Amino acid sequence: MKASIINVTGYAGMELTRLLYNHPEVTLVEVTARSAANQKLSDVFPHLNSVDLVIQEDLAESTDVIFSALPHKASAETLAPLIAQKNRVIDISADFRLNSNNIYQEWYGVDHPCPEYLHQAVYGLPELYKSELQTALLVANPGCYPTSAILALAPAISAGLIQPSIIIDSKSGVSGAGRTLSHTTHFSETNENVAAYGLSGHRHLPEITQELLKLQPDHSLDITFIPHLIPMTRGILSTCYGTLLDDRGLNHSHSSIVELYKEFFRDCPFVKITNQPPGTKQTLGSNFCLIYPTVDQRTGRLVVISCLDNLVKGAAGEAIQNMNIMFNLQEETGLQNLAVFP
Repeated sequence: MKASIINVTGYAGMELTRLLYNHPEVTLVEVTARSAANQKLSDVFPHLNSVDLVIQEDLAESTDVIFSALPHKASAETLAPLIAQKNRVIDISADFRLNSNNIYQEWYGVDHPCPEYLHQAVYGLPELYKSELQTALLVANPGCYPTSAILALAPAISAGLIQPSIIIDSKSGVSGAGRTLSHTTHFSETNENVAAYGLSGHRHLPEITQELLKLQPDHSLDITFIPHLIPMTRGILSTCYGTLLDDRGLNHSHSSIVELYKEFFRDCPFVKITNQPPGTKQTLGSNFCLIYPTVDQRTGRLVVISCLDNLVKGAAGEAIQNMNIMFNLQEETGLQNLAVFP
């Protein structure tokens, strides 16, 4: 198979290149980035020195799959003609994740360039949409925060275990903000500092709500989502809280919750239910999401911890996992690397 990447100079584009280089069924034949056009990829990024490609300004040839790592709006504008030509596309931006054009406009502050494709896109969370991905032409790769939160909560919501009021407390490394310079990600402001942001509403909240509601469409959800920026490069840790619907949780033991989660993710090779609360470093560089569910018997509250690498399972790795499913390859192909630890 031949693959191309639009906007290779972002963190997701770089990570896609790194992972695709070792994919046994794919050859990366073209990468674009207008800011670095006509330069050798290895000159721009020495860590990709084995990838012998010149960065192009725009795509020039047809490939089996196109990955877009452009920012929102720019991605949809660029992809619209490619989608119309029936190319198979995986978009890592937020442009096709939301089903409603009005909600997209509300949260992203711009008119969607091609809203007619919103209902054509398949939400690229393989643990929930594997069958739909097999025939998809357009895949909306999930956000990094939503991947961690949805995977943490999906089994409990699907089983109707918790009340509608849910709290998601997430902490992300600085690479989640991308490469664009800002004072909030400046080393001297981020180092030795932890800060909450998006308290009035983060753009990933409607995405989380949309997908969790599909698991219980007759119910409502009241989700509080608070992200935090922490002084590390990669990783997301989400701690999710929901009150159990029975009498203070006494009918739900830790072991019964663990078994429910293991059964839900039985056929999901990249979700692992752990015996101890995981840390972000245990996912570094891997496509795994580590989940630890438990019950606070004092309060009758379900507590679920979810860890992943925001640039792999939260972006590029999940995109390749989606590609594998779309092209009838083994889901794990090219993604078997274990985490780098410590």
